[in-house]
Amino acid sequence: MALEITDATFDEVVLKSDKPVLVDFWAAWCGPCRMVGPIIEELSQEYNGKAVVGKVDVDANMEFAAKYGVRNIPTVLVFKNGEIVNRQVGVSPKQVYADAIDAAM
Repeated sequence: MALEITDATFDEVVLKSDKPVLVDFWAAWCGPCRMVGPIIEELSQEYNGKAVVGKVDVDANMEFAAKYGVRNIPTVLVFKNGEIVNRQVGVSPKQVYADAIDAAM
């Protein structure tokens, strides 16, 4: 299951990770986010132990969404060594997210 990331845990889980981190910025009311959700869950299982795959609910955790300029959701960011290396806005095919994680490895 994808890791629930909050403003309180973002620094430790995402920025200090020694593995690539995919972060899905989403909200419960967002239709396209519900389309991306199952893809994120699949990726979290497929990359278990190789990468961190998590989700940030932007309604409850606005700090890092604002910091990284997330204006539309879903926005999926991939971090490597605390830096953004990939950004996908809107719904993308699963392979696009997998390729982004692979490129960060």
